[in-house]
Amino acid sequence: MSENNDPGETTGDGLPADRYIDRELSWLAFNQRVLELAEDPSVPLLERSNFLAIFASNLDEFFMVRVAGLRRRIVTGLAVPTNVGRAPADVLADINAKAYELQLRHARCWADQVQPALAEAGVRIVEWSTLDDADRQILTEYYEQHIYPVLMPLAVDPAHPFPYISGRALNLSIRVRNPRTDKVEFARLKVPQMIPRYVRVDRRESVDDVRFIALEELIANQLDGLFPGMEVVDHHVFRVTRNEDVEIEEDETESLIQALEKELLRRRFGPPIRLEISDDMDQATLDLLISEFGIDEQQVYTLPAPLDLGGLFALSRVERADLKYTPHIPVTAPQFRAVSPSEQPDLFRAIARREVLVHHPYESFSTSVQAFIEQAATDPGVLAIKQTLYRTSGDSPIVAALIKAAEAGKQVLALVEIKARFDEEANITWARKLEQAGVHVVYGLVGLKTHCKLVHVIREEQGRLRHYCHIGTGNYNPKTSRIYEDFGLFTASDEAGRDVTKLFNVLSGYAIETNYDRLLVAPEGLRRGLLERIEREVEHARAGRPSGIRLKANSMVDEQIIDALYRASGAGVPIEVWIRGICSIRAGVPGLSENIRVRSVLGRYLEHSRIYAFENDGRQEVFIGSADLMHRNLDRRIEVLARIDDHEHLARIDRFFGFAFSDGVSSWHMLPDGTWNRRTEGADGTPLPDLQELVMSDRAEARSRGGR
Repeated sequence: MSENNDPGETTGDGLPADRYIDRELSWLAFNQRVLELAEDPSVPLLERSNFLAIFASNLDEFFMVRVAGLRRRIVTGLAVPTNVGRAPADVLADINAKAYELQLRHARCWADQVQPALAEAGVRIVEWSTLDDADRQILTEYYEQHIYPVLMPLAVDPAHPFPYISGRALNLSIRVRNPRTDKVEFARLKVPQMIPRYVRVDRRESVDDVRFIALEELIANQLDGLFPGMEVVDHHVFRVTRNEDVEIEEDETESLIQALEKELLRRRFGPPIRLEISDDMDQATLDLLISEFGIDEQQVYTLPAPLDLGGLFALSRVERADLKYTPHIPVTAPQFRAVSPSEQPDLFRAIARREVLVHHPYESFSTSVQAFIEQAATDPGVLAIKQTLYRTSGDSPIVAALIKAAEAGKQVLALVEIKARFDEEANITWARKLEQAGVHVVYGLVGLKTHCKLVHVIREEQGRLRHYCHIGTGNYNPKTSRIYEDFGLFTASDEAGRDVTKLFNVLSGYAIETNYDRLLVAPEGLRRGLLERIEREVEHARAGRPSGIRLKANSMVDEQIIDALYRASGAGVPIEVWIRGICSIRAGVPGLSENIRVRSVLGRYLEHSRIYAFENDGRQEVFIGSADLMHRNLDRRIEVLARIDDHEHLARIDRFFGFAFSDGVSSWHMLPDGTWNRRTEGADGTPLPDLQELVMSDRAEARSRGGR
């Protein structure tokens, strides 16, 4: 949009041609918000360090997938104009410029803010040159026992070709001089990834004063022993990011799991996308790397040491509660609490009595979702369990429960989505383990990812079969449930049971089903269902009836949905959009989106739930589920949204949105020009409360009242 927010040129439908925000630049704006948390002095120090690591990890994945895909399409001539109509090469140049700017800001945040503050608090990252002889002796012994045996220095000369450099690994480029010939040679040394990135200097130190040295720093100061008889001239650190996006060609001649295993092998050798180098690297070494990787200078990121601040995740293990968020213990949902300490709660009875809505991590995953599946595995009345698995933990109690159920003779179906990005290998392992235990394992539909979150339990009660379902917004992963914000609905309604039965028949057999009562299911009906409901709000607004739309999602890119929201805004429908990541809609633009407000919330928990709420003339209709507003979710995935019917649950979600859009809560506000403004203080200068802290307090108060 132009700086004065004039809608300018319009399309055939009357909407301005520049009504979308570029999705890639919007993603970078999201990662900038993560960086702003690292820069925030009110955030505990080790949490700031964690946010620096999250920023780095996010950016790695962005380059491995989004930038890699864009560059591949440009190189192959398949690139088409972006969602804002720009040439892909121009967008790629903008991405590189903005990403480099953010990486430099990221490095400065560590060097100028977080690292000095941590040192003052007694958590120090030291350099070899600052250590005394006793410290060096301790580290040298550790190096010789734990590091030296696994190092593999690789020469580069006519007899030794330039080695393969794995993606995301730290490397040392080393130049050594042969004193006999005075010839300078090049070698590469990979920093082992299985060894902790930060090595404790002296384990006898006080917990309130600990020192670490970076692994690459320790190795760099032991190079003489790796090249005996040679003179080490200099060394530099570098790191390459490769294209690691998996593309699977599915056909009837090869099983999906075999095709995926082949593609995972190819992933390791994807072309380089980004080269990060330390700012002290000499030009000759850089020229060699550029030549060997076949990249251009636009792909080179010159940064101050240390590279790969994703390694800062290791500092979270430091036992300093005063430098971390105050621990939060999830509460058990009121309906799932035991009557007495000696009794186990009967989750089936609780769900049959009334539907249960749980909100993680404020409410416990282990005493709700996990307990539900574990109880189903051992309950003699349960005949069958069906479940989708997209991502789960390495020691998953969910998978263990499914195996236990199968071994007990129950019918068990697990739909394992082995194409879940970067979890493919883990999911293949789980799929085979489940099959070996007698679980019926299926992999979904050709050409579609199964992203919905469903558990279906069939139980015999008094001579009839009853359906118990869990429909969620997040993965069946006990570990991430402690840091991902998600909702889950437990229901024993016949209507939901019929819908979920139909959907599992689609997923596991040969069925085409589009007729659901309580669910909206992609790719057949979800987009249509949302568009119909947006249009219904337009009709209400034009007739003077109560109208309104509230959306919460991780990402919003889909142009058809965005255009429908623009038209609804023009009709006077108040619209609130709560987005964590990518957001291509524009808020508050005169003549386009005056009635649209957009907020973003980031904090100690990753906002992950998806909620779609429609005022509907006072007969509020609210859905929760797995789908974001992106083409892939609406058109290329099996996604599910489930309608919330209980009036107390509706009031709870309404209160949740009320927190997010209150001017009295800290959040990021989208401005009409598409930029984001973080508001952390009220008009009187007092700090605004954190939304997630408010929800924690709200849940604690509800528990004390015995509420839902």
